[in-house]
Amino acid sequence: MYRLARSGGAKELLHWVSGRAAGWAGLLDGDGTVLHGVTRGADGTGSDGTGGDAAALAGVDAAALAGEYAKDLSRLEAHSFAFDRGPHTALLFPLDGPPDATAPILAVVAPRPLPDGLAVLLSDVAMPLAMCWAAETVERKRLRVDLAESRSREAVLHLLMTGQLSIAHQVAGALRPTLPDPVRVYVVECPSGRRDEVARICEELSGGRSWIVRCPVYARHLILVVPADADAAEQRLGLRAAEVVPECVVGVSENVPLPDTATGYRQAFHALAVARGLSERHARFGSAPDPAVAAGADGARWADELLHPLLAYLPRRSQDPGSQELAATLASWLAFASHATLHLKIHRNTLAARLRLIGELLGLDLNRVGDQAALDLALRIRATPTGSRSTHREEQGARPPLGLDDILRGPAVREWAAQQLRPLTASGTSRTAADPRTTLRAWLECEAQLGPTADALGISVPGARKRLARLESILQRSLLQAPSARYDLWLAFRALDIAGADGADGAR
Repeated sequence: MYRLARSGGAKELLHWVSGRAAGWAGLLDGDGTVLHGVTRGADGTGSDGTGGDAAALAGVDAAALAGEYAKDLSRLEAHSFAFDRGPHTALLFPLDGPPDATAPILAVVAPRPLPDGLAVLLSDVAMPLAMCWAAETVERKRLRVDLAESRSREAVLHLLMTGQLSIAHQVAGALRPTLPDPVRVYVVECPSGRRDEVARICEELSGGRSWIVRCPVYARHLILVVPADADAAEQRLGLRAAEVVPECVVGVSENVPLPDTATGYRQAFHALAVARGLSERHARFGSAPDPAVAAGADGARWADELLHPLLAYLPRRSQDPGSQELAATLASWLAFASHATLHLKIHRNTLAARLRLIGELLGLDLNRVGDQAALDLALRIRATPTGSRSTHREEQGARPPLGLDDILRGPAVREWAAQQLRPLTASGTSRTAADPRTTLRAWLECEAQLGPTADALGISVPGARKRLARLESILQRSLLQAPSARYDLWLAFRALDIAGADGADGAR
């Protein structure tokens, strides 16, 4: 009994008792609810649940019988109970438990004649079974606490990603450590099934100063929010994690303010795509300008105009999503595509219905990469602090509306676009069918779909995927996996195309 208690716990003990009694054994609450039940067959195997072995308990619902007698035991406040019904006997023994908790009842239903000494055996097994059940109850509570903390951290990250900083601080107040500012974001890709272990290792390596969140979208990813003012040892956290854990891959963002956590996550995710191809399995996001900053004051006015129908939307019914929830849904879908259902914890039909409503409100086709890129830029501009947004709203009625092309004509945006695409020119690839620009343009013109892209290039789908995977290394951005750089690349190509067309018109 004690060997089984150490190695298998309550389940194995009940399995053994069922075999010794040649019947059903289980643990029940005082109201007769079966907490765990098992019947051991003649071949030594067991079956969980209600009922019993076909040979020994034919025609008898053993669990229901035991549940009925458990209610009688609680009502009589007896220390043990035995009852005969037909050819079967039920034996019940309350287990010992802490004074502030109700201990379960051990019940056995077996055919008569009962094995010799069965009653004594059950009284002896009650103590190790009670200890096992108490230990397992504590473990279940610990797992619930861990799950609650994990979900709370996930909620804080979600609030940070959607710009709700004050609420994030309120929720994070009950957890440790406090939210740092500024921060550096890490995305750690773990070996399959080892995410919890890697999380513990990262916590030790960071000295408990990091916010560690299990990614709700990708089952192998951990997201770390680390203080940007960490010392030299903590700055090497990603590299050390990759060294300590084989097959672990790490992407690291630049230092960003806490309100820009979403930008930091996007940077770290792109760095992760680069790190997969490096021997050290670690990469840091290269310094790059942000198109939301390059868009300037006109960009802020354009973003307000574009998103106004969505942000001013009032639902017809109180249970329908409002403007803030729809905006968060749009941001999540642009970042994670179909995986937004995992991020937002909603059904795919709910996501599809919200996206249809958003498309109708904005008058855009959300299946087009161009419209997706415009919305992504507009949301990023609105998330970028600006001191003159109120002025833009006041002047909105007095000035003609702006279009996306007007924003992309700006010199700062044009410079940003050239920098985005410069790695394609510097890659040394000749202007052939395998030219990176040709591949990338075809992919974007085919709405980032591999099948149509392969047809347009006259190659196979695996061939198109390989070309895009090589482009990820050249651009140091993620293309095939969301969050993808396709929006920035579409905007960059569009900005340079407009510049070329304007230059040609000027020359004429």
